Amino acid sequence: MTRRVALINNGKQYAGPALAREFAARGHDIVLAMPADGLVAELEALGATVEVVDGKIDISNAGDAQKLVDAGIARFGRIDTAVMFSGQIIIGRFLNSTIDQLHNIVHTCLDAPYEFLKAVVPPMVNQGDGQVLVITSAAGARPTPGAPLYSSVRAGATMMTKNVADEVASTGVQVNACGTNFMDFPEFRKAAGADDPERRAFIESQVPMGRLGTMEEFAAFCMTFLDGTSRFTTGQYISYAGGWA
Repeated sequence: MTRRVALINNGKQYAGPALAREFAARGHDIVLAMPADGLVAELEALGATVEVVDGKIDISNAGDAQKLVDAGIARFGRIDTAVMFSGQIIIGRFLNSTIDQLHNIVHTCLDAPYEFLKAVVPPMVNQGDGQVLVITSAAGARPTPGAPLYSSVRAGATMMTKNVADEVASTGVQVNACGTNFMDFPEFRKAAGADDPERRAFIESQVPMGRLGTMEEFAAFCMTFLDGTSRFTTGQYISYAGGWA
């Protein structure tokens, strides 16, 4: 049986390394941009063939997501499953916000999934099979005091994903979205001040489960939508935020 081919837009930040390890452990070859140091060797030790796309890839920019798809098809002949994440957290009250802040969030949180979906979905439609997961934010699932622009744009990305899913459902391509919050990774900790123990304790008190989530458990959860074992769900959004949303 031909090994499935997975595409990840970033192998260095957020859940990228954890997702790559899960794919490799589940028998996938991998198309990857910007892998973390030592990650490729780890994946190859797990049996994966890894196609690394050289240079900085920012899928918010037109054409960068297509570079990933083109590299994967050139190396493996197909893309079976693809996952993306992007975005910059900007906090502050709406009445103090600026139009430049809004444009920046739209670029990183809405342009990126748009460009990604435009690149990965057409070849999957042509092959009559494929799975896509767009990682947005649980902040887009409810009003989020202190992050109104971010919350609003993330909600737009989730709805765009659901619309794409509806458009291509009859082709056999699954498109779903998942949104996180209160995750233990550097960008969140910096934005929330969670590297300070007292501040972290306060933040964790806002989470019904009382802690931050890990990248490893999140990556394992994502595999339900990505590893080919569950093929009857599309157009769905789920929050991964410890009960907060």
